[in-house]
Amino acid sequence: MKIKKAELEAVAVKKQQYPPGDKKEIAFAGRSNVGKSSLLNLLTGRKSLARVSGAPGKTRTINFYNINDEFRIVDLPGYGYAKVSKAESEKWGEMMESYLQNREQLLAVVQLVDIRHMPSAQDIQMYDYLKHFGLDGIVVATKADKVSRNEMKKNIDMIRKTLAMTEKDVVIPVSALKRTGHESLLETFDRLLKSGETVNTEDE
Repeated sequence: MKIKKAELEAVAVKKQQYPPGDKKEIAFAGRSNVGKSSLLNLLTGRKSLARVSGAPGKTRTINFYNINDEFRIVDLPGYGYAKVSKAESEKWGEMMESYLQNREQLLAVVQLVDIRHMPSAQDIQMYDYLKHFGLDGIVVATKADKVSRNEMKKNIDMIRKTLAMTEKDVVIPVSALKRTGHESLLETFDRLLKSGETVNTEDE
């Protein structure tokens, strides 16, 4: 897959603001400082399609991006940022829950984790939540340029074990800085869109 067109289509905080249900969607979820905006810019070849903020926790909306007029990438609000108030965090949680539970066009959720660290309690909670809805199976390990090749394998194994991933589930190491790994993610998108099913189709 090659992304030739990418544009912000809608910014939403409630269901009434979602774009029409005419395209399949693949969502991104992750901690506030994990590099979602950088990954989105890398995938689309655009330097500032998604704003890379110096202050984590700034994305407080669900952002829908039209990709090639064929599908959407949906950027969900970052979670786990300590300086966000409890009330604000709960509001974001409700926003994401409403989208994940009710959006029929949603094929899968790509969860981003930092390859340098063991997944946090919030990462585990999010992955278990996605698993409950059959939306798990794809994890992107960001900041892959920060670890050696040996560390990469060890840390990916740690991520798989911590999140209790199956053999069929995918972990893709990506570096936005070195511009590596995103081709594998785009190939995964291509398979998803052609099959119309989530990556992990095992019966529970």
